Amino acid sequence: MGQNLQSEERLRPIDLAREHGLSTQAVRNYEEAGVLPAAGRTPHGYRTYTPSHARALRAFLALLPGHGHRTAASILRAVNQGEADEAFRLIDESHAQLREDRRTLQAVESAFRDLALTAASEADAAAEPDVTSAVGGMFIGPLAAALGIRPATLRKWEHAGLVRPRRDQLTGYRVYDETDVRDARLVHQLRRGGYLLDQIAPLIAQVRAAGGLEPLEAALRDWRGRLSARGRAMLTGAAELEAYLRERG
Repeated sequence: MGQNLQSEERLRPIDLAREHGLSTQAVRNYEEAGVLPAAGRTPHGYRTYTPSHARALRAFLALLPGHGHRTAASILRAVNQGEADEAFRLIDESHAQLREDRRTLQAVESAFRDLALTAASEADAAAEPDVTSAVGGMFIGPLAAALGIRPATLRKWEHAGLVRPRRDQLTGYRVYDETDVRDARLVHQLRRGGYLLDQIAPLIAQVRAAGGLEPLEAALRDWRGRLSARGRAMLTGAAELEAYLRERG
């Protein structure tokens, strides 16, 4: 009877693989990486696994979406080596990183609201007539005057990468196109709102990458959704890991 039970508890690599749609090679790779405990061997040298191995694999795959491959693998290796405290430390670090990512998102969302208000308040000013003084854009003097700042300030912003004017081929003067004017107005308003240049730089970069404020809003919604999914995945992973820890005793 005990021999039959022991036989029933033996699992082949294909048994673990099929449960998760993996290849048997992937299962062997996870074992070699320490994600799974070492397999038993038949007299003929074939690997045999147990339900505990299956639980370890479920825990790893559940941790993966929330913690990433590297951290999830390190957590399972620590558990399999009997170093539970190290596993908990890795989990704590991952949660701390998620917290920092949320804080960053909140800061960006707050700045985005300021950007949106800036864009709205500056819309009329951007449409004022007789502000262009170069083909396809503005020279530095008229733009500085329109913003109520000195040309030297625009040059400082350019040095910081906040505005990127091109050079007129004939005169060598800086020429600010429509996008540059938008960025300059946003920087101006954010500076008035107390933002530092190094705080403004990543915001302007995001506006440029998104192609404007409306696409950036969609990107922020996607970012928020991904963080929420990551947090929920951490809960799912924790439940599977706890089940594996209980099984190991």
